[in-house]
Amino acid sequence: MAEANAGKEKKEVVRLERESVIPIMKPKLIMKLAYLIEHQSDKEEFLKLCKRVEYTIRAWYHLQFDDMMELFALFDPVHGAKKLQQQNFSSEEIDMLEQNFLSYFFRVMEKSNFNIVNDDEVELAHSGQYLLNLPIKVDESKLDNKLLSKYFKEHHHENLPDFSDKYVIFRRGIGLDCTSNFFFMEKVDMIIARAWRRFLEKTRLQKLFSRKKNSKLKIDSKKNDDLASEIEDKELYVERIRLETMDLSFRNLFGMVTIQEPTFEEVIVLYRRKSPKGQDDRAIHVKHFKNIPMADMELVLPEKKNPSLTPMDWVQFIVSVVIGLVTLVSSLEMPKADFWVVIAILSALAGYCAKIYFSFQQNMATYQNLITQSMYDKQLDSGKGTLLHLCDDVIQQEVKEVIIAYYILMENGKATSDDLDLQCEELIQEEFGLQCNFEVMDAVQKLERLGIITRDSIGRICCVPLKRANEIIGATTEELVMKARQS
Repeated sequence: MAEANAGKEKKEVVRLERESVIPIMKPKLIMKLAYLIEHQSDKEEFLKLCKRVEYTIRAWYHLQFDDMMELFALFDPVHGAKKLQQQNFSSEEIDMLEQNFLSYFFRVMEKSNFNIVNDDEVELAHSGQYLLNLPIKVDESKLDNKLLSKYFKEHHHENLPDFSDKYVIFRRGIGLDCTSNFFFMEKVDMIIARAWRRFLEKTRLQKLFSRKKNSKLKIDSKKNDDLASEIEDKELYVERIRLETMDLSFRNLFGMVTIQEPTFEEVIVLYRRKSPKGQDDRAIHVKHFKNIPMADMELVLPEKKNPSLTPMDWVQFIVSVVIGLVTLVSSLEMPKADFWVVIAILSALAGYCAKIYFSFQQNMATYQNLITQSMYDKQLDSGKGTLLHLCDDVIQQEVKEVIIAYYILMENGKATSDDLDLQCEELIQEEFGLQCNFEVMDAVQKLERLGIITRDSIGRICCVPLKRANEIIGATTEELVMKARQS
């Protein structure tokens, strides 16, 4: 995360790595590139090549996807238990099969350009609040910790979060979510929180209540000019606008304000519930969500506990009550106790207690609304439906990489891997107004496997002519079936 300073105004900027996913629909990509080709005969050959590339890549992945789906059928939360009983596998064989499924699943996630949410990103998400203002915790006693522990022991991953032995969260795509409202109760909370921080600073008690920050979370101070110049890099900068960091101006306190939070466009969660006593539940749950704000990432967590007042809320409440009672007793012990002073103290205490109660109730209502929304609006699919979506997504991404790389070589001629990478990214930027980190080595490997590129004596990559490329790939099964139907 980076903070940008523009004069007196501070901007909180989240710094994220630019992803390798190509955010263009395949039909739009193909038609646009075909439109850019001058000769009609070349256009027809290019469109034929695109179809043959897709059919061939589908054939490459067909058996792999079939194996993964057959394995998942054994661990499907709906019918998997019956199928395992019918197969009569031993416990060791089931362990091996579920690890094989995870190997296929993680490979598909990597090919789909999904990244595992790491420890730094979890810390970054927890460093702010958006719409969800209650502490959400997972009931870890209800989650299995053997399945993923065994997988990560055999397949090492860097910077995994602490919960990775119980559930794993994948994310892809970065977006923005904006919400405009008056946020009256939240503003009252913000004012009280700031007053509480000042009280702790004055009494030097902040060390007692402050949480230790993760040293892995890096905060850089940059000016807007520096940020603008670095946008061209492989990193993406997204501004985060929160109530906690807003100025306490009259307009902000009493007017409508807009808060903004980066979102993960797609989130996939994988976990297994802990088996009840005397049972061996092998079901593996896969959930697929969309447009999840980073600061509200708790919405997708499995087996959430019902939220309650935080220990910090209780401390603030008790300290405030004690201070109020001490003040009240001191006032009553005075020779001439002022009746209105006593009423004012009691009113302040009652008002503060009521504020805590109503704030909690409002936060609970917001939480219930967000949970309902995450189930009906933000959940895309689960189980087998998610896996089928991922399988198709892998093919779409692979096809788009091959088509873009071949088109650049066809139009611009020979190129090194670095030049090809840069030219592909420039094409996406200039023709579609989008940015991505193009995976050039993956694209080159597929072009070499298709046999439609060669290398010269100094290692530069060049493509074979369109007509020759179609001859090398040859007629696919799909084309033969279509011809048979037409005849």
